[in-house]
Amino acid sequence: MSLNSNGSPAAIQASKAKGKFRFVILTVLSVGIAINYIDRAAMSVAMPFMSQELHFSPTDSGLLLSAFFWSYVLFQLPGGWLVDKLGPRITFAVSSLGWGLATAACGLASSIAALVGFRFVLGAVEAPSYPASSSTVTRWFPRQERSFAAATFNNGSKIGGTLAIPIISFLIALVGWRMTFVISGVVAVVWALAWYLWYRDPRDHKTVSREEVEFIEANQDPQTGEPMSVRQLLGQRAVQAMMAGFFCINFVSYFFFTWFPTYLVETFHLSLMKFGLLGMLPGLAAIIGGWCGGLLSDSLVRRGYSLSVARKIPLVGGMLGSATIGLAAFSPTVGLALAALCFANFAATFASAALWALPSDVAPNRANVATIGGIQNMAANLAGIISPILIGVIMQYTHSFVIPLEIAGVIGVVGALVYAFWLPRVQPMGSETTAALDGNLRREV
Repeated sequence: MSLNSNGSPAAIQASKAKGKFRFVILTVLSVGIAINYIDRAAMSVAMPFMSQELHFSPTDSGLLLSAFFWSYVLFQLPGGWLVDKLGPRITFAVSSLGWGLATAACGLASSIAALVGFRFVLGAVEAPSYPASSSTVTRWFPRQERSFAAATFNNGSKIGGTLAIPIISFLIALVGWRMTFVISGVVAVVWALAWYLWYRDPRDHKTVSREEVEFIEANQDPQTGEPMSVRQLLGQRAVQAMMAGFFCINFVSYFFFTWFPTYLVETFHLSLMKFGLLGMLPGLAAIIGGWCGGLLSDSLVRRGYSLSVARKIPLVGGMLGSATIGLAAFSPTVGLALAALCFANFAATFASAALWALPSDVAPNRANVATIGGIQNMAANLAGIISPILIGVIMQYTHSFVIPLEIAGVIGVVGALVYAFWLPRVQPMGSETTAALDGNLRREV
């Protein structure tokens, strides 16, 4: 039995049936992330059709696919800082409103310059979404449920990316790629309004029971240290390892949100309908992987293992598994290629479940959670800048995905080494008492 530093096992067990409204919050949050990724992935699905009309070269396509990440990276730190200052209700609502308008604007563009500009705006306004999600989970979930909660909102990205393939393909066939962007943007605007009107923190929400609020608060992380500045956080080994490891995960994962549709269609000459069906499989595998990783990590916490063990097992194992993306380069059939890609995407999301629990685990104070999430997301999404352009350039000269897929496989192995050996013991930073506290309350393996 796990013994939480802010609550006894008896209190945890007694509170289990006191309410589940936090899972309603999690569901709505995950829907928002899914909408986020449908809008983000719409460009990837529409790219073959946009290229025909606007005559893009592979390098042009890579540039356009990466433009989103330039501003997304630049605004991660300000976005996380705003979440910590203003809370997830305001920042997530404004973020969703902004990305909805930017997505709709893409349907009005008639040049590569305009599209790059709109995608740049899209990245800037989407930047607070993941730090806001991490902050929401920290406020609404106790430590022993947090990895599953993080996996669930992170799975919103996989659900959105998976649904984007059939939904965007259907809309393009029905109304064309321009109107498809407009429709996607309007959905995000509606969600933004709903979130702002409905969301509140646990003590301020009228629907949640008093017993559930007490359960959440009794099993939160101890506030053992003073909030750190961004400069102090960047000097911490734990934060540095989180940045490097997440970069590796995203290098693998973002292949599926950028070049994967083009890879599948051009390599195996699939029709739009066949691509719409087969293209969903890696995303479905990723959804399952995320929940499996979250359930495993939380199970280890409840069984009394340290956070280091509970987080590192899915992180290291998942990153090693993600290296199978390289096998797709030598797969002679679409079936074998999809098998390798499905396992790689499953494994990468298996790792991500623990990854988004880390900001809460290592923050010296709750006031740093979203900022730490923004920092690791900033570094991670440098992969979104580098990967699409690198693949586009290599494609232009080799006309093959072999080298890009092999590079992604090697980076998956590097990510496993980062989490295994660079990431230190998972505990709040800057605390002189946490190690002793964890030693008394948990068994190490």
